Amino acid sequence: MTTSAKTVLITGAAGNLGRAIAAAFEARGANLVLIGRTKESLAAALGAESDRRLFATADLLDQAALDSAVRLARSRFGRVDVLCNIAGGFRMGSPVHETSDADWDFLMDINARTMLHAVRAVVPQMIDAGGGKIVNVGAFTAQKGAAQMGAYVAAKSAVVRLTETMAAELRDRNINVNCVLPTTIDTPENRAAMPKADPSRWVAPADLANVIVFLASDEARAIHGAALPVTGLS
Repeated sequence: MTTSAKTVLITGAAGNLGRAIAAAFEARGANLVLIGRTKESLAAALGAESDRRLFATADLLDQAALDSAVRLARSRFGRVDVLCNIAGGFRMGSPVHETSDADWDFLMDINARTMLHAVRAVVPQMIDAGGGKIVNVGAFTAQKGAAQMGAYVAAKSAVVRLTETMAAELRDRNINVNCVLPTTIDTPENRAAMPKADPSRWVAPADLANVIVFLASDEARAIHGAALPVTGLS
């Protein structure tokens, strides 16, 4: 897959999936712009910066901070070719009629607003540069409602609908916008939360990263607005 010499910006880079995606792109020769809350958290998760690795700190709910991070990326690498919107979060437990404003705002902010801020920062320079790739992370459960998950399903559904909308708006600008819909990802946190589950049936971060790398590659240039289920081993 053709990803070498491209510059890839990854939000939520210090998380389990962010680390796997960074490793997958780095193995293919890409430059990396790794977004996290602090340089310390990025270094602890990913190791040291290098000529091909730039750490950029930003609160993804702060548009100005993201704009600054993208300017830093452009000054270092010239452009951003690929945006991977990885940051997100999960919370459940309340029926819709008992959902608090705090839970609603948290899930909409961390899953949808962070993505909105990132595309606001990156898309204008992709248009100026003549194209790019955007891959968002939705959720398999976002395809229909589920009890005690209303706010989460709504937030991840927004990611899918925004992906489709952006694909329609940007395809003539040579920008591909797609998303992945994973089921449970095999992380230490999920293993601890669900000790009786069989994690061999979950989605390995490296496997999901490979799907994202494909959607960001030239081989996926004909794919626009896809919401691709990634459901682990059979």
